[in-house]
Amino acid sequence: MDPERRLRALIFLEVLIAIVLPPLGVFLRHGCRVEFWICLLLTILGYLPGIIYAVYAIVVINHDRYRYDYYQPIVA
Repeated sequence: MDPERRLRALIFLEVLIAIVLPPLGVFLRHGCRVEFWICLLLTILGYLPGIIYAVYAIVVINHDRYRYDYYQPIVA
């Protein structure tokens, strides 16, 4: 199985977990970062907002994409 297909399958499984238990799906993707705490708060306030944010956090937010740019020195 090629890596791209494996990544899509992993994201699909995380989304399924996020529908059942939104904070767990976000925790599996991002760990105990701010995304997890936002999802936990939204899930406590309402189950549907927690699911919507969890799917957004899993599919859209990608820390690895911006990590290289973040650690680059600022050149004046």
